[in-house]
Amino acid sequence: MRKFLFALSTLFLLQIQFAWGQAELRSGHPDRYTVVKGDTLWDISGRFLQSPWLWPEIWHANPQIDNPHLIYPGDVIGLVYVGGQPRLTTLKRGADSGVVKLSPQARITPISSAIPAIPLDAIAAFMTQTRIVEQTEMDAAPYVLSGREQHLVTGAGDMVYARGKVANVNSLNVYRQSVAYVDPDTKEFLGLEARSLGQAKLKEVNGEVITLSLQRTSEDVRQGDRLLPSDDREINTVFHPSSPATDINGRMIAVHDGVSQIGQYAVVTINKGLRDGLKEGNVLAIYKNGGLVRDPYTKEAIELPSERAGLLMVFRAFDKVSYGLILKALRPLAIMDEVRNP
Repeated sequence: MRKFLFALSTLFLLQIQFAWGQAELRSGHPDRYTVVKGDTLWDISGRFLQSPWLWPEIWHANPQIDNPHLIYPGDVIGLVYVGGQPRLTTLKRGADSGVVKLSPQARITPISSAIPAIPLDAIAAFMTQTRIVEQTEMDAAPYVLSGREQHLVTGAGDMVYARGKVANVNSLNVYRQSVAYVDPDTKEFLGLEARSLGQAKLKEVNGEVITLSLQRTSEDVRQGDRLLPSDDREINTVFHPSSPATDINGRMIAVHDGVSQIGQYAVVTINKGLRDGLKEGNVLAIYKNGGLVRDPYTKEAIELPSERAGLLMVFRAFDKVSYGLILKALRPLAIMDEVRNP
């Protein structure tokens, strides 16, 4: 996962303004905090702020600190007042802040990576190995026939044969159909989740039969798996937390890794996406249904109001659905819980 850790050199730009709210300090907040390995910017902000996603609003870049927008393990983060307003800033650089020391023997102290906004190891597979496609796109894609000597299961280093038409490309990704998402309220088909199994290099085309070499695989490739062009989009791993620009009223419709109860750092799918105004970095509040209670006098079933139960951040948005990471769970969450503007 180190390759996903990134330099957040623009994350704390002071010009970022949020017209939809002001950051409030958390009751009992510390005056300073020493960053430790494994921290995220969300964790640290949550120690100081009621609403952690507002951290860019009060960040003050200390001009006396090298690379003042980067936060490293060992750094001391403190609360100061600038013009009478509370600001968070780096008070002191720690031993792990990327300092390189050289001796006559050219001994080098490794450079530590800046801490990320959210735990990237929890979302890595969904950034690079999963995509949402239309059913027609999946049905039209070439599919694996067999490996050499008619092997039905193959892996990295093997040659495979597939059938279908391919564009003028040198490499293809191997995908397996996963979940078909349907909106629980409108019953609209939202998209098909395609899970990446690996990458293949095109070797030869004989009519409709394609010969490929599997370059890398995360699991066995089987007969019927589909081939799609590599996703060449730029992977965004710099998240600027924000509230959605539009009113969002959706639901969590799936949770990944087969868990039944959803907790912190679980990856969920929600039934809202780009067409609804969502974008990567948007923060949503999670609400649990209040349930029904019977009126003791009229005997009517009365629906109680939903209760706020957590927060998630959208880290990848498609047209009709999005993937989100649960950043805070006040109680066990579940499929069909509501998501709204924070």
